[in-house]
Amino acid sequence: MKPAPFTHHRPETIEEALELLEELEDAELMAGNQSLGIVMANRLATPDHLVDLNGIDDLAYIEESEDEVRIGAMTTHRTLERSERLAERLPMLPDAAGQIAGPAVRNQGTVGGSLGEADPAGNYPAALLALDGSITLHSLEGTRSIPVSEFFIAYMFTDLREEELIESVSVPTEPFPPERTGMAFVELKRAAQTFPTVSAATSVRVDDPTADEPVIEDARIALANAADIPLRVEDAESVLEGAPLSEDGLAEVAEIVSGSVTPEGEMHADREYKEEVAGEYAKRSIKQAYDDAVAASDS
Repeated sequence: MKPAPFTHHRPETIEEALELLEELEDAELMAGNQSLGIVMANRLATPDHLVDLNGIDDLAYIEESEDEVRIGAMTTHRTLERSERLAERLPMLPDAAGQIAGPAVRNQGTVGGSLGEADPAGNYPAALLALDGSITLHSLEGTRSIPVSEFFIAYMFTDLREEELIESVSVPTEPFPPERTGMAFVELKRAAQTFPTVSAATSVRVDDPTADEPVIEDARIALANAADIPLRVEDAESVLEGAPLSEDGLAEVAEIVSGSVTPEGEMHADREYKEEVAGEYAKRSIKQAYDDAVAASDS
């Protein structure tokens, strides 16, 4: 099956794209076209107009400042995966990017496209939730910033308005000093090209990585494909904070996580199984992040 007829528009600036959104009826934004193209090919979406964002250079970048990292919405997964500076400052992001599908998808798919699709199994929503990220939305009226924790409203539904596009995402760096912070993004997959059964994104900051038993100062745990929207499990975080990592603590975290998730059952994974593996993969991500935090002072 082929897409229904449509008119293709390729603006070169953000303003041009927004003007097209305002002027045209029944228009869709196109980023990396990794999901929209499939939907249109199966005629599950039949927009009259397609506004292609690939000509807007101002939407593809990674910028660093002293207190944050900002990533343009049209930045590809491959660009994030290969960013050496991100690997140093916020390693969860290139780690999450590198686990998305296969090379062809990573070469074309974008950060903004993934966030706009709002699939609860997506990698970036959970990773950015664990990192306290925020999203900048742009309209002809101006820009507004919204925390990732407030952007996802329901299953594949966001706070993005019809007249807006995603301009960028930003992550604060102050909570994550690289010399004593570890991060991990782990996922359970049936095959490389499939969405994960469940994913866990974790950041751990310790007080002194050179101590015999470094104490966890700050822990952040988010899960993908464990609810209708990406899920932050703050009750589990509080169990870890203020003490060294222990097997008892990990067991309690796994129990809390398994009891907090509300996954939908799938053909290869029923709800009970996904609840169990959510707890297990949360444990794995915490252990990996803690070990990396302890080893950070040596790097």
